[in-house]
Amino acid sequence: MTAILASRPVREASALARTTPGILSAFALVLVVAGLLAGLFTALSVQQRAQALDNLATRSGPLTAAAEEVYRSLSDADATATSAFLAAGLEPTVSRQRYENDIAQASNALAIAVAAREAADVTAQGSPLATLSQQLPVYSGLVETARADNRQGLPLGAAYQREASNLMRTRLLPAAETLYQSENNQLTADQNRAGAFPWAEVLLALVVIALLVVAQIFVRRRTNRVFNAGLLVATAAAVMSLLWVLIASIGAMVAASDSRTEGSAQVDVLARAQIATLAARSDETLTLVARGAGKAYEDDYVKVRAQLDKLIADAQARATDDDVRAPLDLAQKDSRTWADSHTKIRAADDSGDYTTAVQLANDTGQTGAAGAFDRLDNDLQSAIDTTRNTFGAKVADASEALAGTVAAVSVLAVVVAGAAAAGIWRRLKDYR
Repeated sequence: MTAILASRPVREASALARTTPGILSAFALVLVVAGLLAGLFTALSVQQRAQALDNLATRSGPLTAAAEEVYRSLSDADATATSAFLAAGLEPTVSRQRYENDIAQASNALAIAVAAREAADVTAQGSPLATLSQQLPVYSGLVETARADNRQGLPLGAAYQREASNLMRTRLLPAAETLYQSENNQLTADQNRAGAFPWAEVLLALVVIALLVVAQIFVRRRTNRVFNAGLLVATAAAVMSLLWVLIASIGAMVAASDSRTEGSAQVDVLARAQIATLAARSDETLTLVARGAGKAYEDDYVKVRAQLDKLIADAQARATDDDVRAPLDLAQKDSRTWADSHTKIRAADDSGDYTTAVQLANDTGQTGAAGAFDRLDNDLQSAIDTTRNTFGAKVADASEALAGTVAAVSVLAVVVAGAAAAGIWRRLKDYR
């Protein structure tokens, strides 16, 4: 008897569910829940995309630039220190100032990178930040010792300078490269998130629209009413939400893609070209500092120069802006001038004319190695500055494309749920 009484509500509920009012009530519940959930998910997804763009502008972008600055400044410091060492006695004031500026810039950029990381990341064994923080003062100390010995005419200075450069090449620069690659990977990940097509959001919107269409067909067949104002408003709101998300997302996708092709991808190639330039200059001067024992440096110079030529050509192929192409054309020209000067340096040094080789290496004129190197470095820096500005502008464009989307989607989701419920409620009242 108890079982029979208990099953009666179930049978009644089952019977009610098969009636038109029951089906309409189910439609109302499903549409309200689906509309609100789709709106919530879409709003959260758009917010995550906007957060990725904000990260590009305020975190991964600046941190990648800081890591690249650490790498560039350390490379330039080493190239400048070895070049200055060739000047017997007191090095030129300009060279000394450039070296000190490089160390200061590297330290400042390193401080930015350290501040953005957790303490455990900075102190972890083998961490690039730990290596850079610990070994940079050691490198500076070795350079100062080499400088002091050189001013006194002591041959031991050359050994200290080579030891400093070896520390830079084997510890500091690899750590700086690891740091740069890590930050660049995060930048790429943020670009991927910001530029992803909203497949899930579109699918959910289409499901909601399909449910609304099915509900309208059912209402029309059961009530013989051609239109249901509430369901029409809900459908229009759902379509508007879908179009808004599509237009905003596509705009953000295009701008995020442009930030890569016209910005960060070009910056990466240009930065590697600039670092190769500095490494080649360091090799060139260290070969002379070694006084006949620098074959390894010269071999590395040849290897790095080949990489540099390829990187400049790659940068020219990627360039999308005349303001980038112009300095790259100059860079190619200055690179050839430097290569010609280097050939003369090696000819003089190999023939035993060390004094002439040093003079050619330190020549800041139009055809001198130092002058061509400086111009090449400036050419590449000019191109980097332009592409970095383009990156920032494209990220700003992507953020602007998404502006207001979260609020619009949220409001439209409420409209969908409210209008759908109101439309079906009006038909339910007909059955009372």
